[in-house]
Amino acid sequence: MSPQSVTQRKPLIGFLGIMQELYDKMLPGITERQEQYARQICRQLGDVAEFQFPGAARNRDDIERYMSGFEAAKCDGVMIVMLTYGPGLRLVNAFRDTKVPLLLANIQPEPEVTTAWNMGDLTYNQGVHGAQDTANTLLRLGKEFSVFSGDWKSPAFQESVETFAIAARTKAVLRRARIAVFGQMPGMGDILTDAHAFMRRLGPQVDHLGMGQIARAMESAPEQAIDAVVRACRENFDIDPKLTDAAIREAARLQVAIQSVLDQGGYDSFSLYFNQIGYDGRFRQTHMMAASNLMAEGYGYAAEGDSTCASLMVAGRAIAADPHFTEMYAMDFKRNAVLQSHMGEGNWKVARKDRRVRLIDRPLGIGGLDNPPTVLFQGQPGPATLVSLVALEGEKYRLVVAQGEILDTEELPTVEMPYFFYRPATGVTECLNGWLKAGGTHHQVLHLGDVRARWKAFCAMAGIEYTEV
Repeated sequence: MSPQSVTQRKPLIGFLGIMQELYDKMLPGITERQEQYARQICRQLGDVAEFQFPGAARNRDDIERYMSGFEAAKCDGVMIVMLTYGPGLRLVNAFRDTKVPLLLANIQPEPEVTTAWNMGDLTYNQGVHGAQDTANTLLRLGKEFSVFSGDWKSPAFQESVETFAIAARTKAVLRRARIAVFGQMPGMGDILTDAHAFMRRLGPQVDHLGMGQIARAMESAPEQAIDAVVRACRENFDIDPKLTDAAIREAARLQVAIQSVLDQGGYDSFSLYFNQIGYDGRFRQTHMMAASNLMAEGYGYAAEGDSTCASLMVAGRAIAADPHFTEMYAMDFKRNAVLQSHMGEGNWKVARKDRRVRLIDRPLGIGGLDNPPTVLFQGQPGPATLVSLVALEGEKYRLVVAQGEILDTEELPTVEMPYFFYRPATGVTECLNGWLKAGGTHHQVLHLGDVRARWKAFCAMAGIEYTEV
């Protein structure tokens, strides 16, 4: 299973619908009626997540059995819905040790109370005080949980559940993530974290690998796989006339080798320090094209041995499709923006749609190697979210977030790497002052659009600080 299929799979959410047995005597058929209501909710939210609804939880045994089932099925999260009132104390054992993200959906079948209501209608719609009892129980258990109150047929409800489900999936994906690191840039402090603390808090396993694995994979790379990469490049990019077929094929061979090492090791993301490949002696080019194409195919990537940002790229793909690795290169106070770029790596899925992505013959000179074919593009103008994961101390982490826009600007003819101007909503001065005070790192993940709500929900679930600048 590819990293993209894992991170973009539909979230799996357990539906815990709570009621009481005593209402069956008062209103025969109420259980079946409320179960049908629960199934209607699941159907309505079918585009948002896959739901597991085992039936109404009418007593403590039901609640404990259903919660065990959700955990055994590896549900990303659990949505609690009061089908009628249910005493909160029955939840204590079921929820005491659970680490599954929780959403308390304070909804009811009908959106308004009318003069036509009878005692049956009052019973069918009396979930709010059960939600209060349940919330109090979860709070006293020390559980973090999301909440929605409102009409279950409203767009706001669907958006709230989608945000919760995606954040829960992100937490689950990150806890199972594996990161491959090939070398690390000496002295680069903000990429460092305690590997044990990182794994305990967020989950990724970081493995430091040798370049020999890639070198051996290049020797055995299937010619048909290399041919497929070359064909894809010619389909996706305008090719620089100065680029030779041999140079493109060598870059494709390196890409196939890196992907082979990642797939064989079950890695979702990687980071490769340019001097590690430059000074190794067995390689003709650096990995610029491979990094860009593999990001576009769903693998996470960060430069210079940055396992923290490489992990954030995995989370980023679970948050929304096609995250982009970048860094702040230079400030432009006239545009009130920052020039975002990196050495030559970038996810070309975020490229502006009105200009063809180019593959250029790019002089680089690192390690005395040949010019690496490099993907060149500008980012698609419009809203964009920029995030950075900061290691503080111990198991304390912070996500620094900026919302802004990619500007529609002219091309910069001397810039031979992916780039764009990013204007923060708070302005370049205020944003960067906040970024620096919060310890935001120099490697970042960018999303097209506004995905702050998803990141904020994820941070709450993962137990890390959310800071917006």
